[in-house]
Amino acid sequence: MAINKKPKGTTLDDIAGMVQRGFQEVHERFSGVDKRFDGVDDRFDGVERRLGVLEKGQEEIKLRLDNVAYRFELVELQRRVEALEKKVGAKR
Repeated sequence: MAINKKPKGTTLDDIAGMVQRGFQEVHERFSGVDKRFDGVDDRFDGVERRLGVLEKGQEEIKLRLDNVAYRFELVELQRRVEALEKKVGAKR
């Protein structure tokens, strides 16, 4: 005697469960991506801080170099004045 069994079909509850699991997996993956982006943000913040320090240091170096060039001009002028004073016999 042959028994007729109906194949079990997929119910709405089965489909709802599959969809829910799919969304949960996507949510978990996005959570991981969010954590990685947080790490990248932290690293960029660190890079920005370091660049700020470098920019400030560069400005200080520029100011010092400007001052050094000014000193060279003063030394040259002092040498010229001394030469003129020698010629005219002026004493300090």
